Amino acid sequence: MKLQVAIDRVSFEKAKNLTEIFDGLAEVIEIGTSLIKDYGLLKLKELTSKKNTSKLLGDIKTSDEGAYEFKQGFKQGFDILTVMGSAALETIDKCYEASEQNNGTMMIDLLECSDEKIKEISHFKNAIYCIHASIDREKLLNPAKTVKEFKERFPQVNRIAVAGGITLDCIPELSKHNIELVIVGSAITDAENPVQKAKQFKEAMGK
Repeated sequence: MKLQVAIDRVSFEKAKNLTEIFDGLAEVIEIGTSLIKDYGLLKLKELTSKKNTSKLLGDIKTSDEGAYEFKQGFKQGFDILTVMGSAALETIDKCYEASEQNNGTMMIDLLECSDEKIKEISHFKNAIYCIHASIDREKLLNPAKTVKEFKERFPQVNRIAVAGGITLDCIPELSKHNIELVIVGSAITDAENPVQKAKQFKEAMGK
């Protein structure tokens, strides 16, 4: 299980600083959707142009124009890009193709996806599937139980990430379920000492 730290809803300078201090500590550093909307992919090239140890994820939440948006995202230096699972299958196909061609990774955000839709899009073997609770609703009340039930329904999905109100207390149970990524945002970035908090998450993961 690896740690993905989500940086969002901060100034560009703070995002730059957080990217630097988490580099090599978190396996994946996420540049969140609001940051991308605020500053744009071209501006964020300043964050991705350095030789980072951590992988960088751009949470672009593609819903259409999959080939164009993914090619642009990889061109700007991101290693992982997100597409909404609610998008048309054809859009997700194009995102996956662009990921494979650019030596990148596609993450499918399953926010508000029905079981029927997840089944339809569950065949992308190199994609990461993100179980995601909306920030506008409630956090995952029992993340480990949610993941367990998801894996029972979709055993064909091998790469799983989980996001949405993840706290330090969740980690011991989550670690039992062979998850690839645990995505943590404000529980780390809003902490008095973000680096120390990130290290506590890593220790809880046995890293």
